[in-house]
Amino acid sequence: METDCTRDDAPVNGPADPAPLPPGTRLLHIGPHKTGTTAIQGALFAVKDELPAYGVAFPAASRHPMEAVLAACSRGGMMGDATPTERHWAKLLELVAATGRKTSVVSSEFFADAPDDDTVRRVVDQLGGDRVHVLVTLRPLARIMPSQWQQYVQNGLRMGYENWLHHMLRKAPYEQPNPSFWRRHRHDRLIERWVRVVGADRVTVVVVDDRDREGLLRTFEALLGLPERLLGPVPDTANRSLTLAETEMLRNLNKEFRGNGLPDELYSKLIRNGAVMHMKNACSPTSRDVKISTPDWALEAAAEIGAEMAGRIAGMGVRVIGDPGLLSTVPEPATRKAAAEARMAPEVAAQALYGALAAAAGTPARPAVRGVHQTSSKELVRVLGHRCLKRLRRR
Repeated sequence: METDCTRDDAPVNGPADPAPLPPGTRLLHIGPHKTGTTAIQGALFAVKDELPAYGVAFPAASRHPMEAVLAACSRGGMMGDATPTERHWAKLLELVAATGRKTSVVSSEFFADAPDDDTVRRVVDQLGGDRVHVLVTLRPLARIMPSQWQQYVQNGLRMGYENWLHHMLRKAPYEQPNPSFWRRHRHDRLIERWVRVVGADRVTVVVVDDRDREGLLRTFEALLGLPERLLGPVPDTANRSLTLAETEMLRNLNKEFRGNGLPDELYSKLIRNGAVMHMKNACSPTSRDVKISTPDWALEAAAEIGAEMAGRIAGMGVRVIGDPGLLSTVPEPATRKAAAEARMAPEVAAQALYGALAAAAGTPARPAVRGVHQTSSKELVRVLGHRCLKRLRRR
């Protein structure tokens, strides 16, 4: 799913087989980001209509109820997007309530952004109080950092990777330029916030083993009492990580965008949902593409923090599935390729440019039935041509 976390060796542990949660549980999967959330959301949404036969429900109108959770956590939307409202959260609560006594799953990595205990308590109370069981999925920081950095770049960040690592790991108070990073990824403190509200007996931590690509799906099946192999991988090119060349192209574009004072709404439409979205859907990374490489000093720092977090989590009394030792692992030198010059293929640049042009040719007053990334290039060319010709005739 992500271009910077591929592992080919065998997993340390066998498939997890945890005891199922009590029937009627409202399983609240809070992420955090870059820990397999999209894979779980996609797999559950794909079999949404089959779940009720097993006493389980996935109460969401889409794969990820992001707007609802952003509203619940008092967070604004992505750069240039409209701010979600309480109406989004109320609608999700209605869907959850409609599941009755079924076991239900609500999954969003943005729950990890809840700013304080009061917000956590409100979310838990409104989703079912004592019925809520919190699930946290964790991966090593060494795997998360490059993926999270390129995600921040997709939302307007202009800082280079090594400089960003320096700020996050060496420059106290470690909050700039992205205060959300440690709120999400200081995993021991994240778990503590939720334990304070629901208690340790209603928190499960799953340590994801990247070497077992379907291990997380099997764990969810066991927790929900679903048949094995009901949940399967769902390809999602829109969620893939950018390569180093793609990220650097976008980062430099962000500099130009900010430097010229263009409005955030234009960034959302033309760049994130136009150029980047179309490029990710139209182009898949190849073995020639250079991945984002983390320097050794940062990997060692991440391993030390991971070991500290694992130790603190072990003392909280929560259920832990998987090997906490993975949180402090450093990739073997043999698995890390030497840094190489990152070059973007001309066809990839062309797809990015075309995505922006196609988004610019759209009509914002009338919502599109399909997104740019869901429409063939041939059809986009035809539509774009007709619109350009129409405008020329008006002039």
